[in-house]
Amino acid sequence: MLRKIDEAYQKALSGIVLDKQEIIDLLSVPVGSDECAYLCRKANEAAHVLTHDTAYLWGAIGLDYAPCPKSCDFCSFGATWHLIKEPKVFTLSEILAQAREYVRCGVHFIVLRTTQYYPLERLCEYVRTIRQEIEGSYELILNVGEFNLDMANRLYESGVSGVYHAIRMREGTNTRFRVEDRLATLAAVRESPLKLIHLVEPLGLEHTNEEIADRFLGAVRYGAYISGVMARIPVAGTPLGNEPQMSDELVAKTIAVLRLSGGDTVKNICVHPASSLALASGANVVVIETGAIPRDTDLAVTKWKRFDCATAKRLFKSEGYTIG
Repeated sequence: MLRKIDEAYQKALSGIVLDKQEIIDLLSVPVGSDECAYLCRKANEAAHVLTHDTAYLWGAIGLDYAPCPKSCDFCSFGATWHLIKEPKVFTLSEILAQAREYVRCGVHFIVLRTTQYYPLERLCEYVRTIRQEIEGSYELILNVGEFNLDMANRLYESGVSGVYHAIRMREGTNTRFRVEDRLATLAAVRESPLKLIHLVEPLGLEHTNEEIADRFLGAVRYGAYISGVMARIPVAGTPLGNEPQMSDELVAKTIAVLRLSGGDTVKNICVHPASSLALASGANVVVIETGAIPRDTDLAVTKWKRFDCATAKRLFKSEGYTIG
């Protein structure tokens, strides 16, 4: 196995994406083993080379704390679960205030996240206003519902840099979405100037190595320039609310595998929730979020789980990264 890890490391530095079986083989390394420690160490080395020691902060703003008719099995917003007691839609002034705070503290990716049917025309107006009123070299990312190529181009023209969009784990089974519709949106993004961010998520203990490999390679196929792992957070009251959460050790191992699997095609690897183990195993992007959080039944009036910019910067500094 050490030889396979070394081969994966060399391929990563040479810009070669691993094939499905190679990814599965690395994912089979037992957590806690000497091989796992070596895997994480080599992934960390590769991360520093491929990113030139640069890390990024991802600042998400959940714009609408409201019931969603899609009712995915892991999401607190599902209308069927009746977990949203006092809905709230954030105003433009509230969004601007949070975006300014993110820019001040060095966030590179400002992410506006909504439920499925939030009006995209309104978001285009908000994006134009944010660009006009807040200076900086940040990228504006949307995490929204489905859209076609025409809308993708209009989003870009309004000032959107990219979108977060993913085929979630067991899409169509644990979600109320059709895989075909999600793929159509990914295709629209690929054909537009928008950048794509596609994590392997929401990841749980029941998901197989084959599923993980398929999801990651799907992200690569659609041109993702950021991938990584978002672990599923159990939300009481949802169908998957009693399922255990992945350990930090297992998340870190998976991060290490994806780091070595993407070569220089996927140079940025994100982990959420963040941990020092994941940052020492190849992750160079972490998520800070506020507002409506689909992993929580409460509205986050500060930063979710008290993970803020200062905390993220300390973690990255301890691993030898500079914030980009």
